[in-house]
Amino acid sequence: MSQITKYICAIICLFSISISSQNEISEDPETIQISIDYKIDQAQKDIENSDYFEAQKKLEDALVLAEQISSKKSIGIIYSKMGKLQYIIEEPDDALVSLFKANEIQRLAKDDVNLAETYKVLGNVYSSKKDYRQALDYFISSKSLFEQEGLNDFVSEVLLYEGKTLIKLEDFNNAKKQLEKSISLATRYELNKIKSSAMIYNGYALVKLGQTDVGLQTANDGLKIAKEYGFNTVLSNGFLVLSDINQIIGNYKESNAFLKQHMTLSDSLLELKRESLSPEKRIQVLLNNQTEFQKQQAADLEEQKEANSLSKLTTILSIALITILSLLTLSLYKNNNIRLKTNNMLHKKNGELIIAKEKAELASKTKANFLSTVTHELRTPLYAVTGLTNMLLDEDPKPNQLQHLKSLKFSGEYLLTFINDILQINKIEANKVDIEPENFNLKKKITNVIAALNNSALDNNIQMHFEYDSDLPETFNADQLKISQILINLIGNSIKFTKDGDIWVRAYKLKQDGDNYLVRFEIEDNGIGISKEKQEMLFESFAQGSIQINRKYGGTGLGLSIVKGLIEILKGKIYLKSELGKGSTFTFEIPVKYAEAVAKPKKVEYFNNIDELELSNIKILVVEDNKINQMITKKILNKMKLNCEVVDNGEDAVSKAKETTYDVILMDIHMPGISGLEATKLIRGFDKNITIFALTAVTLEDKMHEFDEAGFTDIISKPFKQEDFEKKLYEALIGGKTESA
Repeated sequence: MSQITKYICAIICLFSISISSQNEISEDPETIQISIDYKIDQAQKDIENSDYFEAQKKLEDALVLAEQISSKKSIGIIYSKMGKLQYIIEEPDDALVSLFKANEIQRLAKDDVNLAETYKVLGNVYSSKKDYRQALDYFISSKSLFEQEGLNDFVSEVLLYEGKTLIKLEDFNNAKKQLEKSISLATRYELNKIKSSAMIYNGYALVKLGQTDVGLQTANDGLKIAKEYGFNTVLSNGFLVLSDINQIIGNYKESNAFLKQHMTLSDSLLELKRESLSPEKRIQVLLNNQTEFQKQQAADLEEQKEANSLSKLTTILSIALITILSLLTLSLYKNNNIRLKTNNMLHKKNGELIIAKEKAELASKTKANFLSTVTHELRTPLYAVTGLTNMLLDEDPKPNQLQHLKSLKFSGEYLLTFINDILQINKIEANKVDIEPENFNLKKKITNVIAALNNSALDNNIQMHFEYDSDLPETFNADQLKISQILINLIGNSIKFTKDGDIWVRAYKLKQDGDNYLVRFEIEDNGIGISKEKQEMLFESFAQGSIQINRKYGGTGLGLSIVKGLIEILKGKIYLKSELGKGSTFTFEIPVKYAEAVAKPKKVEYFNNIDELELSNIKILVVEDNKINQMITKKILNKMKLNCEVVDNGEDAVSKAKETTYDVILMDIHMPGISGLEATKLIRGFDKNITIFALTAVTLEDKMHEFDEAGFTDIISKPFKQEDFEKKLYEALIGGKTESA
């Protein structure tokens, strides 16, 4: 092989390496992303320069590249730009398709800044379709996201559009407020185009509100700014607005002059737009692209011809060798930079993730501790309320006291459920609350709820009315506890905001399909009512009518949030109709299933038939630091003919368990000194078989594993139902012996 042949082979090998290196660089995602960003930027400039077809071509090319590297953020931006372009060239339906695609992608990618821009364009599209309510919703969403990201210079433009939309809806007060905010922000960030437009429309709103002189002056000042900077579109709209203003105030000559100026400038702008969108322009763009393609083809052909010459081939390969070396050097430098940048970014992100993880763990622990404390502090006194109520009911109360005690018992049981719902409202919102269906009498349930709340109604001089549909059966299978909670919250809410009036509670059949019914409930009052503005946020957590209402009527603002959550869990819907000063009607619909009436189960007296001698030999230790709860638990046990000893701390409980063999220990959890958990662990160290019940107000699910690890036999949550308490004790003390016998 001759020297020249070897030389050519070496050059060809290096040339191949060069081609491979170039392909790798061209397929590098970062390089492609740079190209995408450049095309998007150039497309935006083309839109601003009215080169719409050029912009469309660049966006289409950018979309192909973005899909090639699956750049979700870029794809969302491109669809948003396409939608904006389609809106400008008056293709609103196509614009909506593109913008909805952008919206979906940007929400999944959590690209809030560009999502805000998409919402803004959607608002403009709906405004062009004269759907002003929908447009206003999108402008408000856009503004919220821009404010969230701290981009107040972008907020100024959205406020302008919001103000213009409110003018279309003839809400001039709110239009004035939003336009004044837009002017303020535009002044701060020197956004003269937005400022001039906002001033013109604000002038119109002021005139409509009766402030003629100020409005006219403001609009004229806005027009001067537009003239000074040559904002032709703003000028055209400004001439039309000033024509309308002068017509309103009776200056017909001035109105006609401004209208003529508007028409002249508008025609000029329209002509420019038509030229940009003309078929000739589109053909010219296509020809330019075709010419570029032909030039490239001709160059390739010429290069191929030249390649046939050995001398030219040597020259080309020599140049190629130099290019290869340059590209290899560039590639090494670029790869090194990318690696360095990636490592720095990974270290930074890793540090941020560690900090975020620590913060999340701390927040989770803080929340768990807070909820545990609140649960205990609320449920402990409630144990005393329900316990004393049950004791009074069992001691033959006077007839005139019986209804009050029953209402107190009902309210105490409801309050327990209500506290649980407040403490677990995040669980309700996450739709993790279990549905517990059972057969019950719906008519009787509503009657009991009304009876329990009647005293509160009488205090406000309210007459309660109950209507039950004759076509609606009385017994159903559903979650009666949640239905009670919903009714109590809604009726209680009506009572709170009604004085010297009436409340109507209605239940009637809406639909029926075999045994499946859709029942509609209505709670109507003629109280103070709710304003339109407050109705939109009424079902949000901690939402109330106003600070004044909160001070006057009280409440946590959680009731209606819980109601909505429970109704959604029951697969129902809730509606509100209200007028300020005339009253409110809450309507909710839930599906229920018809059930046959079930006889009320007889109350089981677990310890009545047990020999007294056998009962006297049973030893129970009550560990409780609260004196009232000690007294209640002891009385409940004595009523069951059971004797007990009481200690008020964990240390004494451990000592007593060592000295005496007990059948059952009822152990509180939160106590001074060592806790019930620690005391149980110590007792389990020397007695594995003794029955230990956690008699506690702590019921959080994330604490249950601690009870299991400590060695508790079972948990009795305070406050408890008497029959449930008796049943668990009976099974622990007598049940096991009966089975073994």
